[in-house]
Amino acid sequence: MTDTSYLFDTGSDLGAAQMDHLAAMLDAATFGMLTPIGIQSGWRCLDVGAGGGSVARWLADQVGPDGEVLAVDLDTAQLHSQPGVDPLAHDINDGLPGHLAGPYDLIHTRLTLMHLPRREEILALLADSLAPGGWLVVGDVTDRPRRVLSAVSAEDLAVWERIQHLSHRVVGPAGGLDVDWAHRIDDRMVAAGLTEIHGIETSQTVTGGSPGMLLHLSLNKQAYHHLVAAGATAAQLERYQELCRDPQLRTWFYQFLCVRGRRPR
Repeated sequence: MTDTSYLFDTGSDLGAAQMDHLAAMLDAATFGMLTPIGIQSGWRCLDVGAGGGSVARWLADQVGPDGEVLAVDLDTAQLHSQPGVDPLAHDINDGLPGHLAGPYDLIHTRLTLMHLPRREEILALLADSLAPGGWLVVGDVTDRPRRVLSAVSAEDLAVWERIQHLSHRVVGPAGGLDVDWAHRIDDRMVAAGLTEIHGIETSQTVTGGSPGMLLHLSLNKQAYHHLVAAGATAAQLERYQELCRDPQLRTWFYQFLCVRGRRPR
């Protein structure tokens, strides 16, 4: 991710697990949005907030040895160089200077703009950095309730809902998170002059111990002290983490919105 106020430590072991779980949950939908674009050999691509690099590696396979994929993130500890992928430590809040300047045939960013207070300005910057005919693809999640579907005790349900609320409506916003932003991506692409705009929304159910629930667990552990400061008790956090591993718990995962738009030729 690419904001100095970002709550999570991508370079830690928990951060590595977080990146793996996100890839397991979201890559299929992301690749489904990228594939119809018809990415060609030799394209120049930018992946902003590249995280663990799964999307950057996929893009490198598409553009081939004559193409280029710049994978930028504030912390590149989980980004590993491979042919066609150039990992670069950079804060997108500082723009796209020097070698990072456009034009690009494709720019992708996932779960990054929702963390950046200047998200609308940065989306406009990315759109302006496209080559004529180039594509911008933006994916973020919403705060649609991650409703519990399995039978749990009233006490466990209260714990789950309280920690979810504190995470997404108290601790997250204090760190710059905007879980309503994803609904505005389409409008901002229109404002940036992009055309052929198309979006998807997707979610799925997850059970305790699955990648989706282990993502909740990793995020919870990383935000532990922030959650305590927001009013969560140690007992509540311990039980929440147990529920994330409990295969009897089944809930909806995040709603993921992914939108693509094209710069006119």
